[in-house]
Amino acid sequence: MKRSPTILLAVTAFFVGATVTVMAGPKKPEMKVMRLDAGEKDYLPLLEGPPQTVTMRSGLVVLAPGKSVGKHSTEDYEEMVIALDGQGEMRVTGGSTLKFEKGMAVYGPPNTEHDVFNTGTAVLRYVYVVAKAVK
Repeated sequence: MKRSPTILLAVTAFFVGATVTVMAGPKKPEMKVMRLDAGEKDYLPLLEGPPQTVTMRSGLVVLAPGKSVGKHSTEDYEEMVIALDGQGEMRVTGGSTLKFEKGMAVYGPPNTEHDVFNTGTAVLRYVYVVAKAVK
């Protein structure tokens, strides 16, 4: 089990001359604005999990025509792919092929092995969002 960092604060109580250690909770996520510009890169992390978020991770992916991100699993996470430009397919191992394009989103449940392909003639840009699934 991965634990969030804990901050220890030492407080001196002058009235009794003792030092008391107080356990503060993990740093809480804060509001944030992110620019969706990967420049020349094909991947830009947006949110990288705790302490930036509770469980969510996300990133901007830029795929050239004919390219894929590579087969991977959602493991214990749910995933949403939100197309910003272009068209593609989410190919589920042993399952269906889900076609999508700009203005569409694709959902993948936990424990789903899949790959995302750019099936168009232009760059496919999308944001993925994953969050720990509640058991």
